[in-house]
Amino acid sequence: MSKFSIFKEFLSFLKIRKKWWLTPIVVFLVLLGALIILGESSALAPFIYTLF
Repeated sequence: MSKFSIFKEFLSFLKIRKKWWLTPIVVFLVLLGALIILGESSALAPFIYTLF
């Protein structure tokens, strides 16, 4: 099983079911998760906290 199998399965789901409106939601959640991970343990944390 490859690392990108979930990504490929999600794309095939979107293609078959015509649910393209889910794409911005998933992208936003991934970016938010990356921001949380960066904010916890990096030197950028004080700059990220000032955004909120």
